[in-house]
Amino acid sequence: MEIPFAEAWKIKMVEPLRKSTRAEREQWLKEAHYNVFMLKAEQVYIDCLTDSGTGAMSDRQWAELMLGDESYAGATSFYKFESVVQRIFGFKYVIPTHQGRAAENVLFSYLVKEGNVIPGNAHFDTTKGHIESRKAKAIDVTIDEAKDTQKELPFKGNVSLEKLEKVLVENKGNVPFMVLTVTNNTVGGQPVSMQNIRETCALCHQYGVPVVMDSARFAENSYFIKLREEGYADKSIKEIAREMYSYVDAMTMSAKKDGLVNMGGFIATNREEWYEGCKRFCIPFEGFLTYGGMNGRDMAALAVGLMENTEFDMLDTRIRQVQYLASKLDEYGIPYQRPAGGHAIFVDADKVLTHIPKEEFPAQTLTCELYLEAGIRACEIGYILADRDPVTRENRFGGLDFVRLCIPRRVYTNNHMDVIAAALKNVYDRRETITRGLRIIKEAPLMRHFTVELERL
Repeated sequence: MEIPFAEAWKIKMVEPLRKSTRAEREQWLKEAHYNVFMLKAEQVYIDCLTDSGTGAMSDRQWAELMLGDESYAGATSFYKFESVVQRIFGFKYVIPTHQGRAAENVLFSYLVKEGNVIPGNAHFDTTKGHIESRKAKAIDVTIDEAKDTQKELPFKGNVSLEKLEKVLVENKGNVPFMVLTVTNNTVGGQPVSMQNIRETCALCHQYGVPVVMDSARFAENSYFIKLREEGYADKSIKEIAREMYSYVDAMTMSAKKDGLVNMGGFIATNREEWYEGCKRFCIPFEGFLTYGGMNGRDMAALAVGLMENTEFDMLDTRIRQVQYLASKLDEYGIPYQRPAGGHAIFVDADKVLTHIPKEEFPAQTLTCELYLEAGIRACEIGYILADRDPVTRENRFGGLDFVRLCIPRRVYTNNHMDVIAAALKNVYDRRETITRGLRIIKEAPLMRHFTVELERL
């Protein structure tokens, strides 16, 4: 008999969960103005809002917390963390920040000027927000096939070299860098191939444009390269990651994802002038260069987390759970971005709530319906997150409208995946009865999805 697959860890501590009633959830969601970010954690049964900072740390990481050095300058914990970043990514200069968007804020404060154009494979919300808040323009150069959610491609997060070259030619001298996101979150946690990384960087460098890798889920991207790209099956995750970063000029990272910590981020580069430029913004925005907004104990835990999560067995356990949930949705006929990504399932709301026009935000409506059904909190990655065009102030309806079911690392079991799938099936089965969506009654000018207030129509 073939030995079945099992997790690459065992459970050492548990946290109780509380189930709520439908009536309670109706009241809580109304009080939250139909924005699940505004729900209290205790009002949620299974939390799939994000995989950012919500994972479970290992015994080795908890041990490192006790060894954390909280010295303001020159902390031992910083040098442990710096050494691991240098070893895995191959960059000499490392600046810690309190999370990924802080890393973007520091780097972009140095590099981005008003009127600049920054291409990328579907910039995520904070990345686009940091660009547009500086009156620069973010241009998506992802391959067109990513928009066909039912098409199976191994590397759907890839950059279109034709689109990229068009941007580089038309904006010559006005592109300070390109953002290359691995995995490509906005189009469904889809990976980028090593060949595409290599060719993208070569094209940018041909035009004198550096490449910054948005690295929140670099280990998951490395995993997909190992499994799906010819020539990498026998390479380790660390070898694949090291090659990925050999092509780019710098990286920003939200360590709350593939770093397996609850808080943290960093910038790394071999460009001394960028390091010197970032220092000017790190110290006033984040803190001194050897803590950058992080506790020493968090840097120590991050050093261990980066080493742990670049081991195949850890990644294999994590991504198989996402694939397990995808198999249940396949069984129920629920459409999602195919193939399943590394950190989440992205349900195609436009194909589920077909009676709701885009102006009534199908994905946000489906997110609310899933919460009402079983207390499961997901996240809209769609028309609300896309914000308004900074010039016309019109809603941007040109992209995809997803409900993202993020799976925190080492937190839930496959029994929880069964609950999520069954709840989504119940909503899917009654989709014909959901004929009206939501209307915005209050919104921020940038990154509105975090605080938006809505009402039912």
